[in-house]
Amino acid sequence: MASFLAARRLLSTAAARRLLPCTSPPPPATAALCWLSTDASPPPPLPAPPLEPAVDPPKKDGASFSAGSGAGGAYRTGQGAASGGRRSGGAGYEEEQQKVLRASLLHVPRMGWSESAMIAGARDVSVSPAIVGAFPRKEAALVEFFMDDCLQQLMDRVDAGEGELLKNLMLTERLSRLVRMRLEMQTPYISKWPQALSIQSQPANVSTSLKQRAVLVDEIWHAAGDSGSDIDWYVKRTVLGGIYSASEVYMLTDNSPEFHDTWTFVNRRIKDALDLQKSYKEVAYLTETLGAGIGGSIQGVLNKVFQK
Repeated sequence: MASFLAARRLLSTAAARRLLPCTSPPPPATAALCWLSTDASPPPPLPAPPLEPAVDPPKKDGASFSAGSGAGGAYRTGQGAASGGRRSGGAGYEEEQQKVLRASLLHVPRMGWSESAMIAGARDVSVSPAIVGAFPRKEAALVEFFMDDCLQQLMDRVDAGEGELLKNLMLTERLSRLVRMRLEMQTPYISKWPQALSIQSQPANVSTSLKQRAVLVDEIWHAAGDSGSDIDWYVKRTVLGGIYSASEVYMLTDNSPEFHDTWTFVNRRIKDALDLQKSYKEVAYLTETLGAGIGGSIQGVLNKVFQK
């Protein structure tokens, strides 16, 4: 009996030793249970994670980045459109567009008023052809640029000395000279000008086209010395606008040397228009001096006719 009790104590002591709690903390990546055996050595500690390299925040000055809006975030401005980077707009981008349009005019006689001419112009000035996609009305933008550029050239020539020469001419000669100067700017593109007229007549472009022609006619009258602001102002510009458009169409079918027939057509139409206006004023003055009742009726009819 005593031997049995002694053996039982030994077994209890051994079991107690095997179930002692761990004296050292468990490794970080192990389970929550401790090692059951005190004889077993704990596993080696896991290596510390590598330190992440410190990254400086991107600079926000104009040299590296420029803040942009929209889905694209910040746009690079150092390389520009020539390397495919987009710009957020501004005067520099508009200047690039004008350079592309001006260079495109050199390709119009061969390619017409087309997107292909604009792409070729972009390559000539070392700009990415992707810039052509920024024009909402590609072909119309090219034609409208040409119209504005021709008007500026005409005004520059008048200011540079042509205006002094015009002062020595009669009014009909001044108007004919100015119309001819403007139409001569279209001679390099005469074979493609029907396409330009077709583009201008499209519903999306006709409003701008009419405005450009109205400004052109107004500048021609100013350069010719007209500064009136009465009802004749509208009559004069309407008549000259019709003469210019008719001469422009006549020029397309003119096969004479250096468009000689076109310039004769312009001279005659302007002379006839001014003579008709002069005759109208003479008749109106005659009816006023007569003072008769029928004279007032005639003047009223003439007023209605020339206002249309």
